[in-house]
Formats: sequence, structure tokens, C-alpha cells
Amino acid sequence: MPKTSARLLALLSLLQARRDWSGTALADRLEISLRTVRRDVDRLRELGYPIRTVKGPDGGYRLDAGAQLPPLLFDDDQAIAIAVALQLVTGSGAGVQEGAARALTTLRQVMPARLRHRLDMMRITVVEQPTTRPEEPVSTAVLTAVGAAVQAREVLRFDYAPAGAAPHADAPRRVEPHHLITWNGRWYLVAWDLDRGDWRTYRADRINPRTPTGPRFTPRQLPAPDVATFVAGRFRGSETASDWPCVGEVILHLPAAVVATYTRDGSIEDLGPDRCKLELGSWSWTSLAAALGRYGADIEVIQPAELRAAFAELARRYARAAAG
Repeated sequence: MPKTSARLLALLSLLQARRDWSGTALADRLEISLRTVRRDVDRLRELGYPIRTVKGPDGGYRLDAGAQLPPLLFDDDQAIAIAVALQLVTGSGAGVQEGAARALTTLRQVMPARLRHRLDMMRITVVEQPTTRPEEPVSTAVLTAVGAAVQAREVLRFDYAPAGAAPHADAPRRVEPHHLITWNGRWYLVAWDLDRGDWRTYRADRINPRTPTGPRFTPRQLPAPDVATFVAGRFRGSETASDWPCVGEVILHLPAAVVATYTRDGSIEDLGPDRCKLELGSWSWTSLAAALGRYGADIEVIQPAELRAAFAELARRYARAAAG
């Protein structure tokens, strides 16, 4: 790369790093003269970067937002983060999938080979879109290692820590990694556990990969039509279906429009100004009864009897809690 071009990229990187720079500070960091700093700033302005001169004893510069999008400069981690985000949007229902796919293709084309390889090892399946719940942080190194094992179809060994605990000294998990997915704001690995002889889902933020990976394997068939159906079924307490194992039907003494505002899934039927019928599911009858109680309205159980019994059990628990 020509010396001037390299210097311009270094100057742009510094201007992106913090809000204001004095001319003297830039000259010292780049080991050039103030005159060269001014000349390089003018070159960046010609390329479309809105660099504003800040008044002061030494003079200074600030990179502002402009009316047009100039060429952008990213470091390796930023480029991978943007590419992963574009993959997530491409697999979502956000209405910008086509633009995200084209942007991902453009970004991949200009990536150096080492970054393209890292990106190709991080193929992601979007099963369910994130909610407002905060995501658990997962390092790029873990996602890359897990994604590489998925792509290469190699047995993955890792230590797995329960929530809030450090990995223990037991033998590492040995799995055939199938999919790296996002579900409800978290990263998960769908894999066949070789020691337990069963399909499992592992939270990626609790995975600590070991090296090297194991031998290659032939992918097994999931016990579901696709990974989305499989994962939805597992999180809803069902082995193969995406439906909830416990589904009940009630009448809520609330307008249907109000219930719809606070209902993520379920079937709502308007029965009048202040009543509606709601069909909702959950992983257990007591959890379903508790979920229906959050609407803060009178409830009439239509079916089944198990839901009515769950309300009775919760009533006893709440009465003991109130008495205690």
C-alpha cells in the first residue's frame, strides 16, 4: 500500500476513535508535520468524509456525520460483527432481507481472505427473533470455533458451565455439532451428545471449546422437519412439535384489542366490548394458569379440566404465601 494511502487510513482510524483531536496530537501519533496533517485532512474531505475544524490554541478536527455515505474503515472485529449482524437480519422477517443480503455479499467481496474464512465458519440459523431481554455476551472466538466445527462436521469437545458457575473439572462434553442458532436473544448450539446418546441444545455463552476438534462425522437426521421446528419444540417441552404441550381456552374479561397488545402468540376471539376468548399454550398447566393471571382480569375456564385444576393449585399456593 502506498505510504500516503496508509497514512490516510491511519488518520481516519484515529478520527473515528474519539470525538476531538488537536492537530498537534494527530501529528505526534502519525509522526508527521502539522502541514501534512492539514493536507491529509483535505484529502479525506475530498473523499467525502465530513471533517470539521475545531477552533483552539493548536487547532483541532472532528469527524461528523455527513449527507452522503463515504467509504468506511473497519477493523477485523468490527467487520466480522457487521457481517454476523447482516446474517441475522437476512434470516429475519424485518422486511430488509434483500438489502441485508446484498450488503453481506458486498462486504464479503472486499474482505481479506482471513476474514472471509472466519465469516464462512459462522453460518447462523435464525430460529426466533430477539426480544427485549438482554443478550448474554458470547465471544467472537467461541462463535468462530463452534461455527467452524459445524461447517467442517467435526466432533466438538467443550467444557460447559451452569448459569453463574465456572466450568468444572469433569470430562468435556463430546458432541456432533449440527446448527448454531439464535433464539430469543441468545446463542445456542444444537448438537448430538455422543455420551448421552441424545439431541441437546447448549447455550453458547456457557461453552468453552477445547482443541483440537475430533474426527469428522456424517450428520444425523433431526427428529423434526427442520431445525426451527426442533428447537421450538424443545423449548416448549415437546420432542418433535412446535406446539405447546399444554394448551387451554379461557374467557378474559378484557377487550380483545387490549389482550392482543400483550399476547405474543395465541388465538384471540372478540366476544364484545369487554370480553374475549383466548387460546394459549405453555410448557405446563401451572405455568399456563400463571401466564393467564398476568392479564389482571376475571377468567372463565372453558377447557380443559387440567387448567381448572392448575388454577386451584395456584390459589392454594398464593393463599399460603399471603398468610405467611
